[in-house]
Amino acid sequence: MQSNIRNFCIIAHIDHGKSTLADRLLEVTGTVQARDMKAQMLDSMDLEREKGITIKLAPVRMNYKRDDGAYQLNLIDTPGHVDFSYEVSRSLEACEGAILVVDASQGIQAQTLANVYLAIAADLTIIPVLNKIDLPAADVERVSGEVMSLLGCQREDILLISAKTGMGVPAILDAVVDNVPAPRGNTTAATRALIFDSYYDDYRGVILYVRAVDGMIAKNSPIRMLATGADGIALEVGALSPRMTPFQAIQTGEIGYIVTNLKSTREARVGDTVTLTKAPALQGLPGYQEVRPFVYAGFFPESNEYYQELKDAVEKLSLSDSALQFAPENSPVLGFGVRIGFLGLLHMDIVRERLEREYNLELIVTNPSTDYQISLLSGEELAIQSAAELPDVSMIKEIREPWIQGEIVVPKAYVGSVVQLVVNRRGVQKDISYVDAKTAADDNSGLAVVSFDAPLANVLTNFYDQLKSATSGYGSFNYELTGYRVEDLVRVDFYVAGNKVDALSVMAHRTEAQSLGRVTVEKLKEVIPRQNFQVALQAAIGGKFIAREDLSAYRKDVTTGLYGGDVSRKKKVLAKQAKGKKRMKRFGKVDIPAEAFTVLLQRD
Repeated sequence: MQSNIRNFCIIAHIDHGKSTLADRLLEVTGTVQARDMKAQMLDSMDLEREKGITIKLAPVRMNYKRDDGAYQLNLIDTPGHVDFSYEVSRSLEACEGAILVVDASQGIQAQTLANVYLAIAADLTIIPVLNKIDLPAADVERVSGEVMSLLGCQREDILLISAKTGMGVPAILDAVVDNVPAPRGNTTAATRALIFDSYYDDYRGVILYVRAVDGMIAKNSPIRMLATGADGIALEVGALSPRMTPFQAIQTGEIGYIVTNLKSTREARVGDTVTLTKAPALQGLPGYQEVRPFVYAGFFPESNEYYQELKDAVEKLSLSDSALQFAPENSPVLGFGVRIGFLGLLHMDIVRERLEREYNLELIVTNPSTDYQISLLSGEELAIQSAAELPDVSMIKEIREPWIQGEIVVPKAYVGSVVQLVVNRRGVQKDISYVDAKTAADDNSGLAVVSFDAPLANVLTNFYDQLKSATSGYGSFNYELTGYRVEDLVRVDFYVAGNKVDALSVMAHRTEAQSLGRVTVEKLKEVIPRQNFQVALQAAIGGKFIAREDLSAYRKDVTTGLYGGDVSRKKKVLAKQAKGKKRMKRFGKVDIPAEAFTVLLQRD
């Protein structure tokens, strides 16, 4: 019965207790028996458990009985990181309500704001919850004030819980039943179901997580994806509770899974609409986007003999991650590898760890860069993903780089240092607003929201670490891509012993190129081992060198056997040594260690 269904999700900043609350809800409703329970029940990957974050969202169906009847509660546990914000937005479209979890000791943070804006845009009923109220550091009064200021709700609307101990959790289920509206949908209209997640199973093919908006999808029905045009068969349909439980059909308003005969998630992307082949819907559900990566890095095997294994591993991973895009790459220094596009640095980190763990690969990863749009004098338009692909400067009319719109949430006392950090990254501070929860005793309490625009390339490397340092760990950061702007960009090349190393080349703004070159050659001097001959490390823009460091040679004392006699004997031996080193230098090849290629990730 549609009126007894409630679809809701949990949204929060990272580490505010989403997955722990989901565990308690499963326990309270009896969906999972106590003997089968484990921490982070819905986080199935080892990486999720280790890092304590949700990477892949997971839906689960719970049956909740009250005096006024039995209710079907469909919960979606969403990822909290900015890299996966598109997945979060699609999950919110599949729901009518959202539980907003705020840590009572930390208060509102950047991802809290971002998710609240998404929930308001999706017209969801928001149930505010303060978690971790049993901690000694919990400041319920202050954080309640912040939540009231953000949502415009009353103090009695905010539920106080401890997801770890289970205190106050049953009240959340009652609030969901009472406040979240039942799903609306036309049972007799042409079938339309929203895909809010999809993944590839080695044994069963592509599995879709869907919300049936109109009509129904029965087992063995021929189905079609409206955006990609792919046709398939619903081999099995059902719900997760939390294991797969097959049913005969997914009815209007329900959330469930479809096992298909498709071979790749590229045929059934997140946000697409599933309909029946026999009576297809004419119009898809709104909001579908092609997810486009905007961080790129080169992945190379430690030895060239493992290139085929790396290529196979990346192809397998891309079957279950439609956001992953890759192309073969060749470097004179590193050999054959793969250039992969990611949604962000966390996404890159996860893919790297999965390749190393699941496929037992030793990898060299080059500095991450973003993509650039180039207009040539001939009128041709190019898109490049690495500095090495930049055409001759004489052919270029203009170069455009991606800019982001960012939000930093920080206590008022740190606003000055945050603005300084933004300006140092070529950012433009636009607006400062306040989530007002100050107490009479302390005028500096309460949170400030600093809005700014900045080039994406400048916030890719260690911006987050510097933000944490500048704000004593209190600052949190969220961003979204806004478009491309024309800038005065140059390619900075690096030479080791006179040989250009393409894998180290980077794009930089002309005003920052000299300091970037100087810092990088200093770092290279630290990581490249000394040789038997002197090695020059140089940075250059085009044909002009802008920075240089020299690795001094190992010096063997060849004069130890000489004692007494004329000084010319000593000079003769040293001259012979210098001659040998010169010859060595001419034929010498410098071994560059893997750390040299990620040296820009650690730059200060």
